[in-house]
Amino acid sequence: MPRRIFKRYMPDPASIREHKSLRFLGTLLHDPNLWHLNRHSVSRAMAVGIFAAFIPIPFQMLLAAFLAITVRSNMPISVSLVWLTNPITMPPVFYCTYKMGAWLMNVPARSLPDKLTWEWISSQLSTLWQPFLLGSVVCGVVLGALAYCLTQLYWRWWVSRQWKRRKNKHP
Repeated sequence: MPRRIFKRYMPDPASIREHKSLRFLGTLLHDPNLWHLNRHSVSRAMAVGIFAAFIPIPFQMLLAAFLAITVRSNMPISVSLVWLTNPITMPPVFYCTYKMGAWLMNVPARSLPDKLTWEWISSQLSTLWQPFLLGSVVCGVVLGALAYCLTQLYWRWWVSRQWKRRKNKHP
């Protein structure tokens, strides 16, 4: 795995533990799985981060950090993956999750008006929120599980490939 790349950009766990604004968390940040780069913690981090990215709430990074602590996944990866839904990608991603929720609920999806205004959104919110929330949760769970499985498979393939190269190098 390209650990060197990750380690270059990841914060130092000791500096985070000693950060004065995070001291209220106590020993929660002392779990080594929150900082190690191994197949299990990174796979869980992929699932947590992608799931949290699809949940339409403010402070998604806090949700990702809480879930990372709960399932003992790599916290920096979990929190950084939340930025898949940034202000630029959020509208198309959340529109697709709304369409998915409408399809799952078997209700017709509303098309967007030519001019999207806050008045239109507030008037339609009572009918849009259920399909939107359902689609967001379903997409988060499915894509998070897919990310977990693909990370596990990729990591195994990478280690196997490294072992074969090492074996062929030194017969």
